[in-house]
Amino acid sequence: MYNATEQFAALNQAGVSNAIKLASLSIANTEKLVQLNINAAKAAVAQAVEGAKAAAAVRDVQELLALRAKFTEAGVQNATGYSRTLYELSSEAQAGFSALAEESWASYTKGVASWVEKASKDAPAGSDVAVNALKSTFAASTAAFDQFQKATRQVVDLADANIRAAAANATKNGSKGKRA
Repeated sequence: MYNATEQFAALNQAGVSNAIKLASLSIANTEKLVQLNINAAKAAVAQAVEGAKAAAAVRDVQELLALRAKFTEAGVQNATGYSRTLYELSSEAQAGFSALAEESWASYTKGVASWVEKASKDAPAGSDVAVNALKSTFAASTAAFDQFQKATRQVVDLADANIRAAAANATKNGSKGKRA
């Protein structure tokens, strides 16, 4: 027999569990981002101190120009490293959130499928057409969402590959400019 109270309680438990997982994942990713920014700030202060000391020791214009080029290159390398790490953290967070969403969706579809099955067994006589229509609609919407999820994953993977290629190219071009 179908028991709506038990199903509602199970749905609420699943919602609370997912909220806790989402909060934990969000906090962990925020901690990583904060740590990245603290490290970047420390590095920027250290570079500023080093630059100030080096500028105070400059004796001629050539030395000043060389110092400027050195610190400009270091700044570009730091910014590139920061951007790369930020992108990696973002990708990691996105993967974690996507995994949680997929897990939640799978649990939800399993629960709804179970509910539809139980409800169809307890349906009054003569409601076969309505039950079959409900099952068909649910199956179609689940299939459509699965296709959407696959397409989204492909787009994300393609964008990730393009960004990684662009970053590798920028790093390679930066290295070429350094040697020139």
